[in-house]
Amino acid sequence: MATLSLVMAPNPIFRQKAAGVQQVDENIRLLCDDMLETLYTERGIGLAAPMVGVLQRIIVIDLQQEGVRAPLVCINPHINNMATETEKHEEASLCFPGIRAEIERPASLELDYLDKAGASQSLQAEGWLATVIQHEMEYLDGRTFLDNLSKLKRDRLIKKMLKDIKHTQACGDPHCGHDHH
Repeated sequence: MATLSLVMAPNPIFRQKAAGVQQVDENIRLLCDDMLETLYTERGIGLAAPMVGVLQRIIVIDLQQEGVRAPLVCINPHINNMATETEKHEEASLCFPGIRAEIERPASLELDYLDKAGASQSLQAEGWLATVIQHEMEYLDGRTFLDNLSKLKRDRLIKKMLKDIKHTQACGDPHCGHDHH
């Protein structure tokens, strides 16, 4: 397994729709394994293929409840049913460093997907898992969690992220004494 490079925002890939996986073969299984390795290396809980520069309909999730790994690999995931009841959770993204926002989403859902063996699966998810599934699936449809916010709030968060990134990057001179904040 290899750790893949994250695509950092802003990047036009986050506005593109991912293509469906035509066949679950060894290359797709390897990509899924590499995505999980990346998820663990980056200490995330969810990762969609576009976040590592691949426009394929794959998400990997591991909430690691009580520190136990329980990876969920979903190829060509499709939400069949969503609850009318909603919940709010604070969300963030590995590709949008340093920012987070409270997002309201359906509290539960029914998901159909293919597993790494190519077998059809169904899953009932609620609470935090349902939120994470919806969050990751947005990346497959050319959206991000920030698209659930008003334009003003979204723009303010992106501006903060870009400012934080700029301030944390040094000028490259190892002898520089400037404070880059």
